[in-house]
Amino acid sequence: MPELPEVETVRRTLEMLILDKEIKKVTVLWPKIIKHPEIDQFCDALIGERFIQLGRRGKFLILYTEKFALISHLRMEGRYAHFEAEEPVALHTHVIFTFTDGTELRYKDVRKFGTMHLFEKGKEFDQPPLSTLGPEPFDPDFTSSYLQKRLSKTQRSIKTALLDQTVVVGLGNIYVDEALFRSRIHPERIASSLKKKEWIILYEQIKETLGEAVEKGGSTVRSYVNSQGQMGMFQLELFVYGRKGENCKVCGTPLEKIVVGGRGTVFCPKCQKKK
Repeated sequence: MPELPEVETVRRTLEMLILDKEIKKVTVLWPKIIKHPEIDQFCDALIGERFIQLGRRGKFLILYTEKFALISHLRMEGRYAHFEAEEPVALHTHVIFTFTDGTELRYKDVRKFGTMHLFEKGKEFDQPPLSTLGPEPFDPDFTSSYLQKRLSKTQRSIKTALLDQTVVVGLGNIYVDEALFRSRIHPERIASSLKKKEWIILYEQIKETLGEAVEKGGSTVRSYVNSQGQMGMFQLELFVYGRKGENCKVCGTPLEKIVVGGRGTVFCPKCQKKK
């Protein structure tokens, strides 16, 4: 968490809060979050800049100014919120962007796993972390044929393969589990064992699941809220994720949980038979 739908929701809500605000000061309270450049350069470069556009690449949020692209990865617990400057700063707030209008954009991260990279605009896709990413699930380049060709020879489980951000970006534990359930594919199936028809169904369900999740503002499973403090609502639509022991919504069979590639995985043993 958060995955593509949650990051997209953060992007959309932040657009309503911070665009065209001039940055007066940048305060970094946890230095390890800033990965590039050095902290002093990071802070000084942004003074006088304005966020003019917000983008997203997979699970990465991109905050654009006239000169720079700020690449932000929220990881497990990262979140942005907009405050009046005089409001108390909450515990675990690690980066503060103070604007000339007396408001602030604050980045809070309980686990401190989030990262920020600042590059000259136009160079953000030429180097990590963005240069290694695969296609977006909604891009024309992402097709069932691409998915089959990319994974038809791998001996990895299909779940592990779909979590690989060099294959397709934005998918994490929640939406891989959900897409596999909707496709009736067992998460431990070896990816190369899937047939052409299964690749087509899986491709369609990845797009459909993510599209529905974006429409509903993502899934609030643990601590996720958007930049206005609102919960996502897609968790109400989940078929398997987080529902270990509950009955399958389709067939009534109790859902089971296993570990696949080091990740907790919930599935239906009847709807997703391991062939």
